[in-house]
This record gives sequence, structure tokens and C-alpha cells, in this order.
Amino acid sequence: MTITPAFSLPAYDRSRLIPGIVHIGLGNFHRAHMAVYLDDLFALGEGMDWAIIGAGVRGPDARMRDALLAQDCLSTVIELDPAGKSARRIGAMVDFLPVAPDNAPLIAAMSQPNIRIVSLTVTEGGYFVDPATGQFDPSHPEILADARSPDRPATAFGAILAALRARRAAGVPAFTVMSCDNLPGNGDVTRAAVTGLARLSDPALADWVAAEVAFPNGMVDRITPATGPRERTMAASFGLADDPVPVTCEPFRQWVLEDHFPAGRPPLEKVGVTFTPHVHAYEAMKIRILNGGHAIIAYPGGLMDIEYVHEAMADPLIRGFLDKVEREEIIPIVPPVPGTDLYAYYDQIRARFSNPEIADTERRLCLDGSNRQPKFIIPSIADNLARGNLPRGLILESALWCRYCMGRTDAGVEIAPNDPNWDRLQSTARAAQGDPAKWLAMEDIYGTMGRDPKVIACFAGFLADLGARGTRAVLADFIGG
Repeated sequence: MTITPAFSLPAYDRSRLIPGIVHIGLGNFHRAHMAVYLDDLFALGEGMDWAIIGAGVRGPDARMRDALLAQDCLSTVIELDPAGKSARRIGAMVDFLPVAPDNAPLIAAMSQPNIRIVSLTVTEGGYFVDPATGQFDPSHPEILADARSPDRPATAFGAILAALRARRAAGVPAFTVMSCDNLPGNGDVTRAAVTGLARLSDPALADWVAAEVAFPNGMVDRITPATGPRERTMAASFGLADDPVPVTCEPFRQWVLEDHFPAGRPPLEKVGVTFTPHVHAYEAMKIRILNGGHAIIAYPGGLMDIEYVHEAMADPLIRGFLDKVEREEIIPIVPPVPGTDLYAYYDQIRARFSNPEIADTERRLCLDGSNRQPKFIIPSIADNLARGNLPRGLILESALWCRYCMGRTDAGVEIAPNDPNWDRLQSTARAAQGDPAKWLAMEDIYGTMGRDPKVIACFAGFLADLGARGTRAVLADFIGG
């Protein structure tokens, strides 16, 4: 008797795949996003010479390599549709390079002529950007170390630069570098990192990279929770108990790209990718409305001991806070997007946040505020101020973040460290109880905006009120106007 598995397998002959992409950073998002698009493309019999070789530059990447190689580089992707979950095995990746301190295997692979795209998901905080200036930071210790040892780089950008140097010497055309991380102008930011590093050790190479290497901007979107026991149990229910690294994700996905690939690209428009010169408009929409929205519901939920995002959305105070800030302070300042109704886009986001199957956690949304706030919230405050508006809701969000970083919920439960800069944030937040301006004085996060007397006064009022009456009472007053 033939037993039909409860999951779908790749609908193509994987032996026909030829590598064309090296991807650095094999986290959950990549495997639920770019790898899925390519899997769909290969199922059409298209672009079979664009398979992925996986790579990593950090110690934990070696564990992911071991897990994926043990299952022939197949990834389990479970779509969490409220109408019914479905599981599939993604076969777009054909190898995972050894993870080495000097990145020699990665550099060798990227030097091969068949590799025409190098893509990255190294997190928003992995691009060596100075938050105060928004520019590449050439003084970062990891960048300086790579500049001193360009043949033994430890960073992804150092490895990319070493491979480009080898290709130039061999007369091989440059590959395209494609960031798939969620940050404004991700292609421009990546170009700044690669050329900025090159200028520290080889200015002529920097000029060549600037002239010959494409860095297309892109917008990516799919909610992809972290993997834990729940996700592994779910995979087991589909007959995949032996997969230690399954990925769960919402049904929705979106990818918008500039069509700037001199070395060629897969025909991803055939599987729903939007190629447009207006990426920045889509990007601003997503970062301000979706990522900003995540921050707005994160910290009140964290302070109110709410575990899951859908539970936060079911709370009328948090949902009301989100609605008021989005409709009055964020959406009105988002530039128009071709063919898109911004309010309809926000309604879709509300539904996505409310999906109970995702089981995304408030703690995940609260993570890494020191990197996320300058990208997702502070620009919206600044744009409102430039228009003569004092965005009280966004400033309240900042006060809630400060309150969260003090390290205890409203019920007195200790909040475990949840930011790479947690010690600094916690000490500054506690100092802000006596002098609220000290929080806003973190110029690497707030820039000069933190000196604005109107912002300081509004922030101080909310912070004091949160301490005296708690999150629920403050939200109720704010929503009531």
C-alpha cells in the first residue's frame, strides 16, 4: 500500500538544478521567502540554473548547516492559514558551504563564474550603520579587523569583497549583491558597506565595485516566527518529526525589487515578484505601517504580560492604540504607492497581525529596539514634526519602549534582556525616571530630535503617567482623546 505524505515535495527534478546564487544567512525568513519563490519557479520548469548554495559567517550558522545537510538541504515550510495549515518541502537549495573563521569556502564559491547573485539576510543590525548618521560606520571594530586582513575576512561584506577582488583579477564579471533584509534602501546600504570597507584597504577596488557591481533595492515581507517546540511538534504532525529546523509562516508574502541585475536573474516575475523602479515607495509603506505597527503593539503588550501578538490584537486598548496612531500619525505621512490604497493595506495588516495560527510573540516584536526604533518609528516622528504636528501617539510608543527597558512589567514580572544593548538601555531607562530627557539624549537613536522641547515635555508626561497609573490607564486616556 502506498502512503501519501501529509506534506508536498518539490514538483521538479532537483538533479537538474545548477547553482547560480550564494545566499548568506539561512535563517527562517530566507527559507520562508526567497527560497519559496525559487521553489515555485523551479516547479514551472523555469530558471533551473539559479539554485541556491547556502552560507553563513557566524558560529550558529554551522548548526543550521548540519541540520540542513542531514536532510539533503530540504526545508520544511508550514503555512499557517487560519482556514487550514499546509506543509511543503522546499528544494531550492542544493548545498551549504562549510562555515570557517576566514570564510575561505564562501569566498571560493562566490568567485566561481556560475554564481551571478550573492544575496543576504544578516538582520537589520548587521550592516554596520551608525544609527546617529544613518551612514556606514568605517570605525566599527569588525570592519577595521577585515580592513587589516582583507584575505581572511570575518564579515559577510569582507567575504563578498574578497570574492569580487578574485573575480576582477580573473577577468570574471562581477555578481549582483542583493540584500533581502528589512531596512530602508537595503541595496544602497549594502553598497555603502562593501565600498566603504574596500576604501579602507584598496581604494582602486572600491572604485571598481562602485562602477561594476549592482546592488538592487528590494522590499520583502512575510511574518515568520522563530522556531521552537511548538513548531517542531507541528512539523511532526505532518510526518516530519526528524526535522529540527522547520519554518512556520503566514500565507501572505510579498517581494518588490529593482530590476538591476547586469549578470542576469531568475524570471521571478512569473511567481509573483514585482519588479519596479518605485521600490522606495513600497518600502516606506511597509516599514512605516507594518514594522512601525509591530513596534506600536509590542511594548504595551510586553508591559501588560501578553504573550502572543494575536492576543495583543484582541485587546481593545492595544488595538485602539494601533488604529489611532496608524490612521492619524503614520498613514497620512506615507508617500503614495502605485496602485495601492494605504488604508486598505493597513486593514490587511491588521488581519495578518490577528492570525492566531502564527503564534508570533510579543517578546519577538520587542527584540532589538535599539536597532529597530531608528528605522521604524523615529522617522515617522521626525516627519510629523517637520509638518508642524506633534505625534503624541508615536511619542507614547517611545515612552512605552523606555518603560519596557526598565526591566519589569506593570505586574512586577522581570523582563529578561531583549536587546544587544540591554545593559545600556536599562540603565538609561532607570535614569530617565528622574530625568526623562536622558532617554531622548541617546543621539545614536533619536538624533537631534531628542532635544526638541515639545518632544521632551510630551515624552516626560507619558513616562511619568505610565509609572504612576500603568499602561492600561494611559492607553485608555490616549484613545479617548
